[in-house]
Amino acid sequence: MSRIATTFSQLQTQGRKALIPFVTAGFPFADVTPELMHAMVAGGADVIELGVPFSDPSADGPVIQKAGDKALSFGIGLTQVLEMVRTFRQRDITTPVVLMGYANPVERYNQKHASGGNYSAFVQDASAAGVDGVLIVDYPPAECEEFAAELKAHGMDLIFLLAPTSTDERMAQVASIASGYVYYVSLKGVTGSGALDTDAVKAMLPRIRAHVSVPVGVGFGIRDAATARAIGEAADAVVIGSKIIQLIGDQPRDQVAPTAQTFLREIRTALDS
Repeated sequence: MSRIATTFSQLQTQGRKALIPFVTAGFPFADVTPELMHAMVAGGADVIELGVPFSDPSADGPVIQKAGDKALSFGIGLTQVLEMVRTFRQRDITTPVVLMGYANPVERYNQKHASGGNYSAFVQDASAAGVDGVLIVDYPPAECEEFAAELKAHGMDLIFLLAPTSTDERMAQVASIASGYVYYVSLKGVTGSGALDTDAVKAMLPRIRAHVSVPVGVGFGIRDAATARAIGEAADAVVIGSKIIQLIGDQPRDQVAPTAQTFLREIRTALDS
């Protein structure tokens, strides 16, 4: 059983929902990410989604785009992100870490570090660093069977996005290869955009679960404790990204981790209440 599956199983036994914060690796300071990850765990995070900076994101709104641009200006790429995970694992061997990003950095990494199969270099190095799951926004499920198999062989999960526009056929495709959890994008748009309709989300989840047997996390538009609690009533996990990026973006170096920890503690309390 993967670390992600173990975490969700334990939470289900406890009657609790997973809190999954997202942060962009290398933001707002190049060296702050491992410390920030530990602080988020202390604040109540169950799984951490770590964004891999990319110059041309398609699903990220202006907040996360700006964070990615700043990280890229520090020279943060996939190699550095894997090193951050490796550093985090020196003190934490239980909290699952998911890399979230786009195909280009993975494809380029494999070109530079070719060691066999199409995905072998990335999969082997991610596994060795301590990564537990991968979410590649622009990898369609119909073309991911080989990638999913290689990840699973190394104890990692392949996670997919579903959206309000996802058809039953798309959900069935995702269900056939997804593991760990699926991430339901609650809004038609990019990260951090629009007003979240919690009733619409709650209405969509039974339809997703008719196809998908793994836990369902919900993200995009969750910005405070009240919204997190409302989503947590129906979802298995709550994913928060843009709000954390906003909160830490203008903090001095020594306040980045405490700021994230304080915010997540409020969300954790709301989810558990």
